[in-house]
Amino acid sequence: MIWKKLFRPFFLVLAETVTTCVFLLPRFRTLNFFKSLYLRLVFGSRIGRRVVYYPGVFISPGRNMDVGDDVDFASGVLVTTGGGVTIGDRVLIGYRTQILSRNHAVPPLPARIFDAGHESAHVTIARDVWIGANCVILPGVTIGEGAVVAAGSVVTKDVEAGDIVAGIPAKKLKSRKYS
Repeated sequence: MIWKKLFRPFFLVLAETVTTCVFLLPRFRTLNFFKSLYLRLVFGSRIGRRVVYYPGVFISPGRNMDVGDDVDFASGVLVTTGGGVTIGDRVLIGYRTQILSRNHAVPPLPARIFDAGHESAHVTIARDVWIGANCVILPGVTIGEGAVVAAGSVVTKDVEAGDIVAGIPAKKLKSRKYS
């Protein structure tokens, strides 16, 4: 028990440090393969083929993550996977976007927020989705196939397939049409 209490924080910080170093590497094809392999072997993530990680992506803790083929994580993307994250094929994730599957719980007063713990909820992003730069995807959200999330949006509720959403909170602007 004492060993767990002493060494758990050490190994947690070590894992965060190593992960940060791995994801600072450039986005060469070979290094992207290595980054995917790292997520598979160390955290048990399921990662598809030809995933691109720009330098500065941060994925924590790395487990409970399923990523399809041809996904693009732009620079500065943050993904928390404590509640589980599924990302379909051919998804573009813009610069500095945050995909959050775990967040702090807010207790009723007079309880302290600091002691309230966390709430987790799975985030699902279907295939062929474009998430613009500086977006925030909150826990429990599902983004449907072919949807577009405009830059700077905060997605608090599910987005239907083919919808284009924008704003804080994100609201439907229109639907994509077949040509």
